Amino acid sequence: MPPTADLALLRLLQLTSPALPIGAYNFSQGLEWAVEAGWIRDEAALLGWCRGLLHHSIGTVDAPVLLRLRDAFDADDRATASRWSARLLAARETAELRAEERHLARALAKVLVELQVPRAAEWLVREDATHAALFALAAAHGAIDPRAMAQGYLWSWCENQVLGALKLMPVGQTAGQRVLDRLVQDIPAVVARAATLTDAQIGTHAPRAAMSSAWHETQYSRLFRS
Repeated sequence: MPPTADLALLRLLQLTSPALPIGAYNFSQGLEWAVEAGWIRDEAALLGWCRGLLHHSIGTVDAPVLLRLRDAFDADDRATASRWSARLLAARETAELRAEERHLARALAKVLVELQVPRAAEWLVREDATHAALFALAAAHGAIDPRAMAQGYLWSWCENQVLGALKLMPVGQTAGQRVLDRLVQDIPAVVARAATLTDAQIGTHAPRAAMSSAWHETQYSRLFRS
């Protein structure tokens, strides 16, 4: 029996749940250094940081590549899926971001193997594996709408950034929810724009995030692996 719309929605919720055992909570993607450096001191600065990355990095690299990966998996085009996964990995500017990508990819691949998702096992040993590739594979298997898939992916990233900030800053949970509420309002437009980007337009415009990640690699005391 083909998946229903209700089942597809529930599969998306499962895929974006913090309970998914892939260890995403271990990573801040440079947020920890930005807090240490004083770039992010309060709720407003946190919102500005997350919105900047959402619009100029995650939304212009991850989201359009994720949509292309989904098309490739729908077409059972392994070569194209491999090419876009490798390109996304190459877009990670620092060693710790590449290590994070590979860790999340393999962890998600292991979960998908246990859930008997076809083709997941081959990604366990691939050096070009990315979290987005496995996310797209799972979404294709669950017949999740591609736009909803991308929105869920971005929501998961936003939530992880805010949860990281709650551990690093004197920002309460209600403030975190206000930040998430504002980010949620941006996500549909970010995904819609991502769907229009040409291959040549895919790229990041967030140099401070890359610098933050690079400096985090040698940060003396830290909670997160990135």
